[in-house]
Amino acid sequence: MDLTAKQISYIVFGVVLVLALAFDLGLMSKAGKKITIRQALMQTFFWVGLALCFFIFLWIEDGQTPALEYLSAYFMEWSLSIDNIFVFILIFSAFSVKEKYYPQALLIGIIVAIVFRVIFITVGVALVDRFEWILYLFGAFLLYTGIKMFASGDEEEFNPEKSKIYAFLKKIFPLAPHDGDGKYVIHEKGKRKYTTLFVVVILLACIDLVFALDSIPAVMGITRNTMVIYTSNIFAVLGLRSLFFLLRGAISRFDFLQQGIAIILIFIGLKMLGEHWINEWGITNQTQVFISLGVILLCISGSIFYSIFITRKGNPEDITESPDS
Repeated sequence: MDLTAKQISYIVFGVVLVLALAFDLGLMSKAGKKITIRQALMQTFFWVGLALCFFIFLWIEDGQTPALEYLSAYFMEWSLSIDNIFVFILIFSAFSVKEKYYPQALLIGIIVAIVFRVIFITVGVALVDRFEWILYLFGAFLLYTGIKMFASGDEEEFNPEKSKIYAFLKKIFPLAPHDGDGKYVIHEKGKRKYTTLFVVVILLACIDLVFALDSIPAVMGITRNTMVIYTSNIFAVLGLRSLFFLLRGAISRFDFLQQGIAIILIFIGLKMLGEHWINEWGITNQTQVFISLGVILLCISGSIFYSIFITRKGNPEDITESPDS
């Protein structure tokens, strides 16, 4: 049976993903050990390089437009991943997780998050295929979220211990107030209890899904190509673990990244709401992709550079990891 270009791309993506995970887990990561800045940098180069290699493959196999759509979606997801890291740091700090357990907790949380995202993307694509007007709701939601994000301040900092997710977990699971020496489930006095490490993994996956409520509709504003949506999301999320270890000491210095992301969401929201007029003006899909990619790169790079070279008064000190005791 002859395979279509899209089927070949899915097969290549699946094979690359399995081999990359085996390489990352088997050779670049060791269980129960801290990940150094050097290791995190190597792993970040590995995942970003792999994502860019897939971009080249898409260009050769499927053409310029799908490849550029993938690159735009990947960079947007990657920038949102940086925003995720700050919340991940808060979660680890709130539950006093030992640093040596960070890698395994992040890995399991990210794998669960990928499963959630695949389900969410599948449902979202099916809804859009059946009810195309939902895209206007997505556009309005992104516009609202972007404006709210741009105007919000540090006073709205997330508190993991006061979150609705944690309150729900306390109601349905008997929780132990410690990490169980790296275990997720323990037995105390003949009773099964779930450790703080279990809580952290669930929170990581759920928080990523909350971020996906913004990012996946935004990707649909860039492309309707289902393969591009899946692959850009999964590559960005898989690189999140190494990015966490690389940036955790400096993430609080990116004061204006949130505003850069907000502008991207506002731009894509307006693009989705004005799609009818954009098409009437004769702006081709290829031109729209180039414009989207340019706006995304400009907003990400501009907000990061502005954060580095412009210091806010009263800028809080960097959040440090919990002591390994």
